[in-house]
Amino acid sequence: MKYLLPQCFVFLALLSLQGLQAQTNILSTSPLAEQILLGNYDPNNYLPATVTPSLPAELALELQSNISADSLKAYILRLSEFGTRNSGSDTLSASMGIGAARRWTHQKFVEFGVAREGRFIPSYLQFDLPICGVNQHRNIFAVLPGSNPGSGVVLVEGHIDSRCSVLCDTACLAEGVEDNATGTALVLELARVMSQYQFPNTIVFLVTIAEEQGLLGAEAFADYVQQKNIPLRAVLNNDVIGGILCGETSSPPSCPGLNDVDSTSVRLFSAGSFNSRSKQLARFIKLQYQENLLPTAPVPMELRIMSPEDRTGRGGDHIPFREHGYPAMRFTSANEHGDASNGPGYEDRQHTSDDVLGVDTDGDGAVDSFFVDFNYLARNALINGNALAVAARSVALPPNFTAKRSGAQLTLTFDSPIDTHTIRVGVRSLLNDWDTVFTISPAFSDELSCKPTGPVYVSVAGVDAWGAESLFSVEKIATLSSTEIPGSAKPEANIRLFQNRPNPFDEATWISFWVNELPANAGSALIQIVDLQGKLIQNIPVSLKQGMNEVLYTHGYGVRGTFAYTLVVGGTTVETRQMIFAN
Repeated sequence: MKYLLPQCFVFLALLSLQGLQAQTNILSTSPLAEQILLGNYDPNNYLPATVTPSLPAELALELQSNISADSLKAYILRLSEFGTRNSGSDTLSASMGIGAARRWTHQKFVEFGVAREGRFIPSYLQFDLPICGVNQHRNIFAVLPGSNPGSGVVLVEGHIDSRCSVLCDTACLAEGVEDNATGTALVLELARVMSQYQFPNTIVFLVTIAEEQGLLGAEAFADYVQQKNIPLRAVLNNDVIGGILCGETSSPPSCPGLNDVDSTSVRLFSAGSFNSRSKQLARFIKLQYQENLLPTAPVPMELRIMSPEDRTGRGGDHIPFREHGYPAMRFTSANEHGDASNGPGYEDRQHTSDDVLGVDTDGDGAVDSFFVDFNYLARNALINGNALAVAARSVALPPNFTAKRSGAQLTLTFDSPIDTHTIRVGVRSLLNDWDTVFTISPAFSDELSCKPTGPVYVSVAGVDAWGAESLFSVEKIATLSSTEIPGSAKPEANIRLFQNRPNPFDEATWISFWVNELPANAGSALIQIVDLQGKLIQNIPVSLKQGMNEVLYTHGYGVRGTFAYTLVVGGTTVETRQMIFAN
């Protein structure tokens, strides 16, 4: 996308500069909220008046009936009225700037807590760091105490700050409707609806600041969680989550072109591929949608599990949590209005004063054509809430296992007896998502089926008596027979190049290979990408390690055709395979 490289450079430079300073004096302004996060409370003091449905599908139906597009619209309208929510803007005004926006958001959490008879506890997370001329900042969060103190915490978040093209311009109008009043509104609506229930795990509803200045509010909260040893199990970040119109520019992988409309799909970004806890979280979220929501959904949604952690050259608040070791992912609309490059000729809305609610087409002074689809935003809120509810049930994982394969037959062996009601087995080959998710009893003896060739990745989840899954385990690669080693039938073959995943793919794909033992004097290694005419597209240096090696290859959006990739070790070609671009 045009002007993306300069923007990427500015973003990386900013992160580098901020890295010279760290957030200090990080504290929760509510001691009670902190004690709940630490598990130091009596859950009997927080029993709900509303009985939480036991069956996940029943709870999903209640969430669907309670989440309101009108409420989301009202939140976004109010957030747009603060003029700017730049992290360096006014903190004292009662009506304008980030201070007024933070206090209004905190007050909404207070109101929800009053409505739940004190069962929902609001707080600020205060920290010191010079950002755009302001030295002290506050995230806003609230906690819903779980019935099993200390068993774990799950978190949903969105950033409240907005900006124009100049990072610290606090004078420009920056209503930031799509980026990111939509994410803040989603968190508020889930807080309103889900605070009537109780779950085994505590749920945190977090609204961060200073995302636009380098993910600094999220960094502060991730530091706080780590310093306090809070057992954070999953992070769902929502950023640019309500718009449905494609801009002239859009950071790939994204939308087809100007004014394309998509109100029925959403992108799930997360880091890694094989054995990534964050990618496993994205798969878990999609599975919960397919099984609990899709059967009764008035408008079916497509959840697209993306290969990269974020859009090309961009970042979001899930990244600091992942960097601190917590599973974290990002929801983003299928279509974005701009790549935030803000260079000459940039006419899209993102990171400009035009990121507003909509336009007045009939001249009556009221917006009647909206850039945000509130029903689409409500559906995305429901997807979040459904996944949070199941994750917060805190179902135990099955014991450690090994996976072996012979042809299309897959056999699992567990280290100890399984004590959950049933278990789920996720089997994956060439996609970012599972090929199949099996449901089996603890005493199962049948062999499972899988793809007969190429690598097979296996993970498991526990299931409780009401049908709710745990988060899935780390992935393990099923043992391959010697005849399935690419390019060789010899069992001593040392390096195996696998088919890229996903394939075909849109904008990025994972290329992986397995090293049994590090070769002596291997020297340099690289993945070489060429087109079918033999033209070199890219050489990607690789640092060899024993076990699974993975490289994310990003080509860019709008490419079609077949390419070849070759693994070269020490100047010697190991194997060549083909991959297909299909966007």
